[in-house]
Amino acid sequence: MKPIFSFILGLLINSAIAQVSDFKSIDFTRADNIAKLNHGSRLDNLPILAHNLTHKLTTDAEKFRAIYFWVCDNIKGDAIQDHKISKKRKQFKNDSLGYIQWNNQYKKSSFKRLLKHKKTMCTGYAYLLKELCFFANIDCQIVNGYGRSVTSNIDSLDRINHSWNAVKLNDKWYLCDATWSSGYLLNGNTFVKDFNEGYFLTDPVLFAKNHFPLDKKWYLNDSLTTKTLEVAPIVYGETFEHKIIPISPSMMHLTSKKDDAVQFSFKTLKPIKKDNVALVQFSGTDTIPFDIYDIKNQDGYITFKTKFKHKGFYDVHLKIENDIVATYTIKVEKS
Repeated sequence: MKPIFSFILGLLINSAIAQVSDFKSIDFTRADNIAKLNHGSRLDNLPILAHNLTHKLTTDAEKFRAIYFWVCDNIKGDAIQDHKISKKRKQFKNDSLGYIQWNNQYKKSSFKRLLKHKKTMCTGYAYLLKELCFFANIDCQIVNGYGRSVTSNIDSLDRINHSWNAVKLNDKWYLCDATWSSGYLLNGNTFVKDFNEGYFLTDPVLFAKNHFPLDKKWYLNDSLTTKTLEVAPIVYGETFEHKIIPISPSMMHLTSKKDDAVQFSFKTLKPIKKDNVALVQFSGTDTIPFDIYDIKNQDGYITFKTKFKHKGFYDVHLKIENDIVATYTIKVEKS
């Protein structure tokens, strides 16, 4: 499972909110190929790099895609910076001004490392994306906030730890995360390049499963609030690849009675067969499926039910094909 992350049925999405589906008529293959042809380009002249990536493309969406793909394909996550910043966040946990002062100084050296070695963490990814977009005349903003993963901000949002971008295309704002698109740190030390399409121009409701901006306008949806999301099920990079939006249960930690039916539901933004849906728990390295029934797939919403026959605590994982896409904990009590 890669780093990463849920909400309630009945959410009405504002029609003004843009999604990647707005560009379903655009084939990004040419933009991706241009980015690949420029693989390995230096960062010492960003205006030239932005020109090389975009001048043969006609739409801002394609230009942004070329920039985004190039950044994800050429910049590596930096475990050294990650460890250092995490350590400083803990050190300055009760001194936000002290951390801001330290961070402002550290940014100078971290950006030098980015330009020289093409290694960085989220702030560097967001900064580079913003700068290249500036030279391509595309409005792109850095968004700061909370990133939720299996190691951070699980039960509450207590650590501001992530940055991503909002980009304006055709007079609409879109969300993206080049850091988590580019790959992940294996065991916190080794960067594994693994492009994740799911973080590119992501549906705002899905994006809000593990991104919580300090400035709430960057939710791009007035219905989304930190309060309703902070203890939602954990989601992962694979959730974004499959474009799954967990709906119910809306909370990560549940309580149920033995033999009571528990309903699970999720919205899928791309076709999924019912046979590829499962609910499992882990026993060592083995996955043990729960019995599910009354499974339905209607208008992009999949629902099913399960019952827990024994009292106790369960780690329950929603599985699509071979990937875990949501995790819950369930305390089962006597009937």
